[in-house]
Amino acid sequence: MPPPPPPLLPLLLLFLGPRGAGGAQAPNASAEGCQIIHPPWEGGIRYRGLTRDQVKAISFLPVDYEIEYVCRGEREVVGPKVRKCLANGSWTEMDTPSRCVRICSRSYLMLENGKVFLTGGDLPALDGARVDFRCDPDFHLVGVSRSACSQGQWSSPKPHCQVARPPHSERRAVYIGALFPMSGGWPGGQACQPAVEMALEDVNRRRDILPDYELKLIHHDSQCDPGQATKYLYELLYNDPIKIILMPGCSSVSTLVAEAARMWNLIVLSYGSSSPALSNRQRFPTFFRTHPSATLHNPTRVKLFEKWGWKKIATIQQTTEVFTSTLDDLEERVKEAGIEITFRQSFFSDPAVPVKNLKRQDARIIVGLFYETEARKVFCEVYKERLFGKKYVWFLIGWYADNWFKTYDPSINCTADEMAEAVEGHITTEIVMLNPANTRSISNMTSQEFVEKLTKRLKRHPEETGGFQEAPLAYDAIWALALALNKTSGGGRAGVRLEDFNYNNQTITDQIYRAMNSSSFEGVSGHVVFDASGSRMAWTLIEQLQGGSYKKIGYYDSTKDDLSWSKTDKWIGGSPPADQTLVIKTFRFLSQKLFISVSVLSSLGIVLAVVCLSFNIYNSHVRYIQNSQPTLNNLTAVGCSLALAAVFPLGLDGYHIGRSQFPFVCQARLWLLGLGFSLGYGSMFTKIWWVHTVFTKKEEKKEWRKTLEPWKLYATVGLLVGTDLLTLAVWQMVDPLHRTVETFAKEEPKEDIDVSILPQLEHCSSRKMNTWLGIFYGYKGLLLLLGIFLAYETKSVSTEKINDHRAVGMAIYNVAVLCLITAPVTMILSSQQDAAFAFASLAIVFSSYITLVVLFVPKMRRLITRGEWQSEAQDTMKTGSSTNNHEEEKSRLLEKENRELEKIIAEKQERVSELRRQLQSRQQLRARRPPPSPPGPSGGLPRGPPELPDRLSCDGSRVHLLYK
Repeated sequence: MPPPPPPLLPLLLLFLGPRGAGGAQAPNASAEGCQIIHPPWEGGIRYRGLTRDQVKAISFLPVDYEIEYVCRGEREVVGPKVRKCLANGSWTEMDTPSRCVRICSRSYLMLENGKVFLTGGDLPALDGARVDFRCDPDFHLVGVSRSACSQGQWSSPKPHCQVARPPHSERRAVYIGALFPMSGGWPGGQACQPAVEMALEDVNRRRDILPDYELKLIHHDSQCDPGQATKYLYELLYNDPIKIILMPGCSSVSTLVAEAARMWNLIVLSYGSSSPALSNRQRFPTFFRTHPSATLHNPTRVKLFEKWGWKKIATIQQTTEVFTSTLDDLEERVKEAGIEITFRQSFFSDPAVPVKNLKRQDARIIVGLFYETEARKVFCEVYKERLFGKKYVWFLIGWYADNWFKTYDPSINCTADEMAEAVEGHITTEIVMLNPANTRSISNMTSQEFVEKLTKRLKRHPEETGGFQEAPLAYDAIWALALALNKTSGGGRAGVRLEDFNYNNQTITDQIYRAMNSSSFEGVSGHVVFDASGSRMAWTLIEQLQGGSYKKIGYYDSTKDDLSWSKTDKWIGGSPPADQTLVIKTFRFLSQKLFISVSVLSSLGIVLAVVCLSFNIYNSHVRYIQNSQPTLNNLTAVGCSLALAAVFPLGLDGYHIGRSQFPFVCQARLWLLGLGFSLGYGSMFTKIWWVHTVFTKKEEKKEWRKTLEPWKLYATVGLLVGTDLLTLAVWQMVDPLHRTVETFAKEEPKEDIDVSILPQLEHCSSRKMNTWLGIFYGYKGLLLLLGIFLAYETKSVSTEKINDHRAVGMAIYNVAVLCLITAPVTMILSSQQDAAFAFASLAIVFSSYITLVVLFVPKMRRLITRGEWQSEAQDTMKTGSSTNNHEEEKSRLLEKENRELEKIIAEKQERVSELRRQLQSRQQLRARRPPPSPPGPSGGLPRGPPELPDRLSCDGSRVHLLYK
């Protein structure tokens, strides 16, 4: 609507704006305008220039403002359509109400080749209106001549004006050869033959269709048997008159007729064939059918799969050609829709094993393709396997009888109640063979009128008449043929006459084929149109078994991809089930109580390591501490701190951190634990290695015992740490650790819900994880084994330069045993997060605690109990209460005494050598002297060499004893 004139806008703004304050009195209604009017039922009011929010905010509209009434749906405004606000505060024509009244179809107000007279009302046609129909000259009225409008519906169908046909004697006959199965597997001819005859009568009465021709029928009973049909086919072909078209019924008979008809240039039009094999245009080039192919169910099924969001389905079929072809077509269609057929089962006569397979494979949405007798066998097995209920949906073909599952069948051992329980809730798709809408077809009959007319024509009850459901298809087949022939004779090439047709005239056949292929009209069975393979495109009826009876829940028009849904579907579980067990992925996280407990122990251990480190640094000037190589002990404390700190990232998982942070945590675990081991264990290994190297080679390493160069020890530790740094750096650069997920077997929850739990566990891993672990564990394992060996070899060695090597040996035993046990156990228990963490973390904690206690607590106790001011002698002799310290002091005293005795022996040996040289000199002088003189006056003996003093005699045994 156009906006209000500009002079009205300021006034509207005035009314829409805020009221004055200060207690001003409201103006009267006439000065303010007209009170707003509420819209009528099934209608509304259009307020020009105002938004919906503005309308809600006001109570009055200004003078000269206009409103307009509008109605929804098939309704019209009765009464004033526009009202205007007057100066006195009222609206125009308030004495006449405005209502929204339902109108009848306007199509009844026009009649082709005739006139319509409306009485009792004006246009449009309202309740109480009445129309009379009159035809033009040379036309006669077909239908009721008067109709009344009531509540939006006309009382009778719309008639039409038809030209009077010339007498039968002036028209040329066109013959149709038909094979009706009056008996046999499908006695559809019992109802289809009367329907065809009725259609021929209706077509022949029409002047506008084949006005110069009359269709006639020549038929035989094929008994739905290909052998019998062959006999009658050749009778139709080789006996006059010439037939312009053939109309078989059963699929087996249609296959025979359609394959042979090409040799006689004949169009074949079937009314009861559903086999998908007949859609092969190369094999059956002239075949059409008003009965849809069995594959027409498949677009409906795919549409329902998409509607309910199902992506995985299963199928079970009877091994016959019709079902195999249908299933092949379904598989192609679901692939195009992104749906997967996960399980495909088939059977010949016994469905027990296929049903068990469906149960084992957890099939949920199942399409069943089998005949009625086999359907009872299938669902008896379904009941036994409990393959029904709120978790399952079965799709069946809708051509079974409504009480098929209640019918007694001696071949099954299930009761009627068990069968009813098994089939409850299943969905059927059925070709719509009768137009559900109450609309006029090309024959001017509704579907219900057709049924009534056909029922009167039949000689027995419709339910006892074979082919009664397919009768509308047979009726529309004649109309499709008549329209195609009419188009060929009147709208085709000039000079084409149907009476010129013969079995060698392919030109007329091609024109009939093109006309048939382009057919499109409204029949009693619905809209008739053929696809590229000559099959009828029709609506599909969707039904669901609810409480033992079938309920219509929707229709699907595959030509327009239109799903009409009635929202009457009911589900046992309240909603459509899932197409598979809903898998809930859950991560197995570390027990928080365990993580907190171990973290507390690790924190206390770090505090202990800091205390030990501080103690060692503070007392580094004390000789007893100096003799234990305090720098290496400091590295041990730092290594224990790093190893204990590795417990924290070792316990972090998806419960604490995000996926993007996991690689950093993985690297933190590796680096902290690797460097902690290298520093802690490496410093202890260096001590024990030096002791073993020096004191197991007594002669070559005497000088090493006297002096110990610390830089060699530090270099050894640096080599071990450097090796680890290089290995870890290469590992991180070449194949870094990242987050991987281990998936376990599905678990069923305790509750009765359609889900399963998929446990998952996060790990730190890399592409070549086993290779790197092999290198790491191999290198560390050799160090551990070598450390145990060196500790055992040096258990009885005493040295003042490293006075705590026995404690170091004990610590090495502890670390080696725990590591050698924990490493393989944690690899075995890697899938059990609590156990693996407990083993690994407690091994780290206990080995660190024991190492710190063994190395530092004795030193603390010694200095606390004895003090650092004691003399070296006292410090040497008082070594605590242990036997090891006593042996060390005794060894130190013996070494000191041995050095003093060696000094004395060296002095004695030097003096003896001097005296021997003097004796040798005197003996030489004596040999040069003259013979001895006579005895002296005293008459004594001659004087000999002076005696050696007793103190210069070398008693070797005594010296040896002292040295020893």
